[in-house]
Amino acid sequence: MATRTEYPLLTAEEFLQIDFGDRKAELDNGVIRMMAGGTARHAQVQTNILVALAPRLRGTGCAPYNSDMGARTRDHSVRYPDVSVYCGRGDASNDDALTFDDPRVIFEVLSAGTARTDLRVKLDEYKEMPSVDTIVFVDIASERLRVVQRTGPKGWNEVVHDMPFDVPLPSLGLTIPHAEIFARD
Repeated sequence: MATRTEYPLLTAEEFLQIDFGDRKAELDNGVIRMMAGGTARHAQVQTNILVALAPRLRGTGCAPYNSDMGARTRDHSVRYPDVSVYCGRGDASNDDALTFDDPRVIFEVLSAGTARTDLRVKLDEYKEMPSVDTIVFVDIASERLRVVQRTGPKGWNEVVHDMPFDVPLPSLGLTIPHAEIFARD
């Protein structure tokens, strides 16, 4: 009979000390989960969102970050949203930060391999973060958007938009046009 080896759960601090080289991983409730690379369309849509946000946020004290910036969602979880917006983090004292714990807006670009985790596990973790105002799930296959927005301390409104929809980001005072998110040029 085979014995099962038990490994201790990692903390976010322990996880962030590990050098994965060229590989990318997330910490999921103390367990390392390796991440695969995305498709060309995934990368294009992620870049579109960054390009749409960056000039609109310049000078506001808020900035968009790509999936290299981690979001510490719990003591034992570190996530890497496709795009996240943080405010008040632009000074030089944050230049070497690997994670922040107070995103204002999060975009997850869905793929067949990540949709289940993104729409369930990560959504629950993001909603637990008091700083998060808006979470947008971007379905690149159907060009649908699922927008989850805070309505109060514990209240949320979730709407799936099957038709083109310009995404309002109230905490940032701006709207991202559907056409800019899914642009192919």
